[in-house]
Amino acid sequence: MAPVNRWLRPEVYPLFAAVGTVVGICVMQLVRNITTNPDVRVRKEKRTAGVLDNLAEGERYREHGLRKYVRNKEPQIMPSVNDLFSKPE
Repeated sequence: MAPVNRWLRPEVYPLFAAVGTVVGICVMQLVRNITTNPDVRVRKEKRTAGVLDNLAEGERYREHGLRKYVRNKEPQIMPSVNDLFSKPE
């Protein structure tokens, strides 16, 4: 059996998918922090400004689109199944 066939078995595909998803989420968060976080300054011109009390910029970073979307949602993954088993008839 060749060494390549040892790793590319069909049983390993879900593991590759899970690891790929996690790596993608990590990269997305790192890019988000570098580009939009008010506490991170990559350019030298912005670093010389020191600590800024820019509350509007911090509020924009904190209130991102996902947070706005889930704000008024129920904290359940499958509400219909939870209601079926938890609420009496």
